[in-house]
Amino acid sequence: MKTIVAIILCLSCCVQGFAQKIIVVAKKGKADFSTIQGAINSLTDSSATPRVIYIKNGVYNEKIYIEKHQIILKGESNTQTIITNSIAREEWRCMHNDDWGVATVNIDGNDITLQNLTIINDYGLVNQQNKNIYCSTDTTATKIKTIKPSGHQMALRTMAATRLRAINCVFKAFGGDTVSPWNTNFGMFYFKDCAMYGGVDFYCPRGWAYAENCTFNALVGDAAIWHDGSAVKDSKTVLKNCTFKGYNGFKLGRYHRDAQFYLIDCLFDANMADKDIYLVPTSNTIQWGRRVYYFNCHKKGGDYTWFANNLETAENAVEAKNINVNWVFGTHWNPEINIVK
Repeated sequence: MKTIVAIILCLSCCVQGFAQKIIVVAKKGKADFSTIQGAINSLTDSSATPRVIYIKNGVYNEKIYIEKHQIILKGESNTQTIITNSIAREEWRCMHNDDWGVATVNIDGNDITLQNLTIINDYGLVNQQNKNIYCSTDTTATKIKTIKPSGHQMALRTMAATRLRAINCVFKAFGGDTVSPWNTNFGMFYFKDCAMYGGVDFYCPRGWAYAENCTFNALVGDAAIWHDGSAVKDSKTVLKNCTFKGYNGFKLGRYHRDAQFYLIDCLFDANMADKDIYLVPTSNTIQWGRRVYYFNCHKKGGDYTWFANNLETAENAVEAKNINVNWVFGTHWNPEINIVK
């Protein structure tokens, strides 16, 4: 008990710029709530300062919906505070008109922080066989849809949300689109010290994204990372000091809409395929051409020529030392303040 009190006092003291009551969630024992969703539901829609929900270790079999603003979900440990659910996107869309609810954690609120959490969509991890279901929206005459273990499975999906941070988190699924922060026009997304696992395009931000010290683990699929920067020419995805691992011959990335990739100081495993981030055949108009940039990236066992330094070829050339959160988000947002220590 003394330990929990000390942790809560520390949280209150270490939030830069604000201090307020910490809401505690626990599977058992003394706490304000036994479910994460219950704690979220107790909050008002918004606040001038972030509200902290501290989640004690345990496995929370929940599907989380966040439509409120200024919330920090902070786990006790990123290996033992686990939120898990099982959803195949293709099956969900047979019964629903959109992606709201397709992920383990679904976000449509602004200024949300996820910290010290493992978030899993385990559909493909526990269902290793194809499944045929009746689907009224399927285009075939029989209306039978095949759900594959490697299909789209989102651990995290945002809708119109912006200013999302994930710090020291693990995101895991077997299929595609594990981490899907989507808001092409206004989305700003920050990932620090995270690990991500999944299939095709398992890290697929839209808008502006910055990932630092993250590890990407390709389990299956045609590419690990993806970006949609088609709405605003300046939007970009930056991956700095990140590590890429995966099955033998895994591919780094792809795009089929306007995209802008910056990979800085990244490390690739020796078994990565000798294939650059590639354009998928598409009917979409690519307005701004190919925009894929590298600096000081290396592969175990020897480098490929296609990820040689080429920052100087960017339209607005930038030095690697100046590529940081301020360069990505400008005056719109500084995700490195008000972090619970």
